[in-house]
Amino acid sequence: MSRRIRRAVCLLLVACACAVVPKPPSQSAMSGLPSPSDRKSILKRILPQNVRLLVFAGGEARRSASGVVIGSEATADGSFSYVLTSAHAVEPDGLEDPRMVVYVDRDGDSFDYPARPVAIGNAPELDLALIKIRGVCLAPAQLAADSELEPGEDVVVVAAPYGKSLSISGGLVSQVEWDRKSRLPAMLKTDAPIGYGASGGGVYSASSGRLLAIVEGYRTARVGFAVAEQTYSFDVPMPGETFAAPSAKVRAFLENNGFARFVATGAAPSEATSAALR
Repeated sequence: MSRRIRRAVCLLLVACACAVVPKPPSQSAMSGLPSPSDRKSILKRILPQNVRLLVFAGGEARRSASGVVIGSEATADGSFSYVLTSAHAVEPDGLEDPRMVVYVDRDGDSFDYPARPVAIGNAPELDLALIKIRGVCLAPAQLAADSELEPGEDVVVVAAPYGKSLSISGGLVSQVEWDRKSRLPAMLKTDAPIGYGASGGGVYSASSGRLLAIVEGYRTARVGFAVAEQTYSFDVPMPGETFAAPSAKVRAFLENNGFARFVATGAAPSEATSAALR
């Protein structure tokens, strides 16, 4: 074999040895789930869309709930934000001169704003309410399409249980109930754990960050036991029985109460609103 041929063969072997081997796809890419970094970025985006709500009466906090910002406006009369929550949390029945306050948590600080209801549904059939906040433009959530509501979809729930700071729980869509007449989702269930005060919290798609539903409540099982001839009992949330109003019901509620302009939230806001959000 000539020197020239031997040199060509050596160069070919070196090139083969240095060839780049394609990196196998990550487990999250193969499963279709967002990577941990993607999920963190989604959570950073959706957390500012959520608030907590307290209802005071007689100088004391009587109710606590969670809420999701669904629209913001900067007008000649000032800046306003609109928050979705549960009707049973803001219904004034049984309270004397109730006062609602929305708390916005940011980087360890909490800012409070007076709020008032502008639309209240009839619970339990329509356990939704819309409240209005003056003096701030908050980032709104984007409603998910009906096609995103599928059993098995990974979700995160953002809520403020017991009136404390916002917290996150995770799970999946355990069931979607459909209305036979309208052919639209009527109820969403998830196994994500929640606690008292989480009503009105947001159920989000973990992959898209869009709002799937608003928490209405959860079913419990009563557990009883005896200690020293005394009987005690407590309620335990049932797995998979946290139920929520799906995005289709939210859209209908907004449209029927004159707030259809917030149905397509997620589109580019007006210049005035964009400036206020900055």
